Amino acid sequence: MKRLLLHSLAMFAATLLAAPLAFAQSSYPDHPIRVIVPFPPGGSVDPIARIVVPKLGELLGQSFVIDNRAGANSAIGAGMVAKAAPDGYTLLWTAGSTHVIVPLQTAQSSDFLKDFAPIAAASRSSYMLAVHKSVPARTLPEFIAYAKANPGKLNYASSGVGNLNHLAAEMFNLRAGTKIVHVPYKGGAPAVQDFLAGRVQMMFTNVPTLQPHVDAGELRALAYTTARPGGPPVPTFSQYGLSDLESIEPYLVLLAPARTPEPVIAKLTAAMQKVLAMPDVIKAIENQLQSPYYLDPQQLGERLQRDHARVREVIEKSHIVLAP
Repeated sequence: MKRLLLHSLAMFAATLLAAPLAFAQSSYPDHPIRVIVPFPPGGSVDPIARIVVPKLGELLGQSFVIDNRAGANSAIGAGMVAKAAPDGYTLLWTAGSTHVIVPLQTAQSSDFLKDFAPIAAASRSSYMLAVHKSVPARTLPEFIAYAKANPGKLNYASSGVGNLNHLAAEMFNLRAGTKIVHVPYKGGAPAVQDFLAGRVQMMFTNVPTLQPHVDAGELRALAYTTARPGGPPVPTFSQYGLSDLESIEPYLVLLAPARTPEPVIAKLTAAMQKVLAMPDVIKAIENQLQSPYYLDPQQLGERLQRDHARVREVIEKSHIVLAP
């Protein structure tokens, strides 16, 4: 009898504790939500946040306040969210590279793949492989054959060791069996300048950076990670059996601290899906030369894990040391 009484009291106490939590989740959100963007205003991450995030506020009936906390290649802002209360009121809007590359930096102790709960992917922009007009190859297979016939004689530019364009080119070397030599620069502008001058023969980077020079005939685009939104058909790496290269395309995501309640995640995910289907949002994202890219929590989590593993492989096999 005594044991039964103690059990009943324990169940009653658990019910009392669970009731406020359940109520809080059902009424979520009931006050403003802080969305940390771990990059400065401008660039490619912040503008898309300012298109999508206010729409979330309209759908959910609360203010979503964007807070730019740049530094350490996005690790500072991400770390702030990882340590926040898992209640859905502090979120992270970032690039996939925060979880794909940053955890591989030697000084980065936090395992971001475990510290966050995926909510949804939002948008992506295509990367391209371009060659200088002096290169005697007009298709990707022709270029691979040309590079294999001239091992160590061709160079590629990047904006620095460990950046996406560096890792993309090294992944290309691994998958295509080529030996194109890395020439790192202190930023994208000098890299593109030397590329246009023909001092290097190849470069991987985002479409907005190089497409104007391709259109002008100074460079030749051989493949893209994805088709350009609203543009003419273009060859993609997948068509050539190099789909792994999609791992390095920039894509933007919304995440919450780990252990955020599932009902809160589900409500945010549903709102993201609705926002990314809005015609005015689609148009605004495409005006930024990106495209809407909705992934649900499971799909996003799987992609982050897969891309992280592929980049880790490239770093280890190519003996790349990332700057902390």
